[in-house]
Amino acid sequence: MPENVATLLGRGVRVRVPATSANLGPGFDTLGLALSVYDEIEVSVREEPGAFVDIHGVGEGTVPTDDTNLVVTSMAYAFTAVGQPVPGVNIVAHNTIPHGRGMGSSGAAVVAGIMAAKGLLEGIVEFSDEDLLRIATEIEGHPDNVAPALFGGLTIAWETPAGPKHKKLAVHRGVSPLVLVPEHTLSTKVARGLQPAQVPHEDAVFNVSRSALLIAALTQSPDLLWDATEDRLHQNYRASAMPATHELVTALREQDFPAVVSGAGPSILVLADGTGARTAAAAFVSEHASVPWQIHSLAVDVQGASVAPLSAA
Repeated sequence: MPENVATLLGRGVRVRVPATSANLGPGFDTLGLALSVYDEIEVSVREEPGAFVDIHGVGEGTVPTDDTNLVVTSMAYAFTAVGQPVPGVNIVAHNTIPHGRGMGSSGAAVVAGIMAAKGLLEGIVEFSDEDLLRIATEIEGHPDNVAPALFGGLTIAWETPAGPKHKKLAVHRGVSPLVLVPEHTLSTKVARGLQPAQVPHEDAVFNVSRSALLIAALTQSPDLLWDATEDRLHQNYRASAMPATHELVTALREQDFPAVVSGAGPSILVLADGTGARTAAAAFVSEHASVPWQIHSLAVDVQGASVAPLSAA
């Protein structure tokens, strides 16, 4: 066993990562919001190489429990990125973020692995926020889900020649998220494949204006959320892959609820202006939806991912 791996024996960390909703309507691949649904993992270093993952909750019996698990591969990537040998680990995962439904489950797994590496290497290698976002984006491919998972709140994420960047903003206390989760799933790859290579100029201008307005609506003026969540860049193109989602988003918006597709779907995010509007939206779904939906009244997570030693957790 390499000496620097041996120094990690006995170390263990607990990681907590929130769900996220990306795009938020017009902010395609740019805006993301952290939500109060969490995956938690406990990671302990062992003498044997490789990994074993004990999964409880979402993904139990279907998600890989060996070295191919996304949390494990992300942790290994982070170790390698900072020039450290990868230790063997045992992981206990308690998952509540739905898989394949547009709530950032893969981004959460990536962030969980990176935060585990950060915690296990404390005192040996330090990870800056820029390091965390860069590594997560390299694994995930785009920063819109991993940024809010890492940092919490509302995030704006963008790419530069020097790497991905982000800005975290506080959400107005009047914004009351409602998430509607269907029984069926949708692959992000399939959803992205429905996007055209080019869009009309007027649609691009439309989304630029709505994205700018959305920042103001989420941080200062929730009464503008219906106008601010209009989109012409991605949701209509993906409607054929999730007809029940498209139908319910349309119905909710016709009732003046600011409903959007959550991430790549098929879940729906309603950014209600106050708890009363959120309750009304939930009641509308219960009464009028044509297929079953799990209804979750959530808060905006303001902390983002956290990591602590197992002994102190």
